[in-house]
Amino acid sequence: MKTHLVLFDIDGTLLTSGGAGEKALRLALADRFGLESGLNGIEIAGRTDSGIARQIFARENIEASPENLTAFFDRYLHHLAQQLPQNQGRLLPGILELLGKLAQRPQVALGLLTGNLEAGAKLKLTHYGVWDYFEFGAYADDHHDRNQLGKFARVRAEERHGCTFEPEQIFILGDTAHDVACARAIGAKAVAIATGGNTHQELEQSQPDFLFSDLSDTDEVLRQLEV
Repeated sequence: MKTHLVLFDIDGTLLTSGGAGEKALRLALADRFGLESGLNGIEIAGRTDSGIARQIFARENIEASPENLTAFFDRYLHHLAQQLPQNQGRLLPGILELLGKLAQRPQVALGLLTGNLEAGAKLKLTHYGVWDYFEFGAYADDHHDRNQLGKFARVRAEERHGCTFEPEQIFILGDTAHDVACARAIGAKAVAIATGGNTHQELEQSQPDFLFSDLSDTDEVLRQLEV
C-alpha cells in the first residue's frame, strides 16, 4: 500500500536543459507573433508555462485567448524538441540514484508537479531518460497558478492507487520559493533544493521543511525525509 507521495519539479530540480526551454519560448514568440523582445521582464523560475505565456501576452497587449495560447504552445513544443539535443543540459546531482531508490520503495508513489506543459515535460524527461519513473503528474495544462497544481497531483495519485495521502505524507521537491508556496497551499512538506532558481539563502528565507544544497547524498536525503 502506498503511504507517501513524492512530487518532483523538473527544471532546476531534476535537470537543467541548458537553456533549451527559454530558447524555445523566444523562438515561439518570434514565430507566432513576430516578437523579438523575447523574455525581457518575464519571470521564468518557478512559474508555469501557461503563466509565463500570460505574462508575455499582458506585456504585449495580446489577448490570452485559447486560440492564441494553443498556437503559441504548438510553436514552443516544436522548438523545444529541436533545442533539447542542441543544448548542453544534464540531470542534476544525485537524481538518477534517488529516483531509482524511491522507485524500489513499495510505500512511495512518484509523480511530477511542474510548471511545464505535459507534452513539454515528456519531451524533457524522455530526452534525459527519466520519464518512466513517474506515474502521473500535475502540469501547466491543469492551471496557470502553480499553487493550484498540488490538488491535481494529489487527486490523480489517490485515484491511481485507491488510497488517501495525508498532507504530512506528501513531499513536494523544488528549487524555488514558488515550490515551497505550492507545498504550503495543500499542507504538504516542502523540500527545497538549491540547484536552480533560488540561492540557498533565498530558499532558507522561504522556510521549507527541508533544505538541501543538492541531492547528491541520496541516503541522507532519504533518511531526513523518512520515506
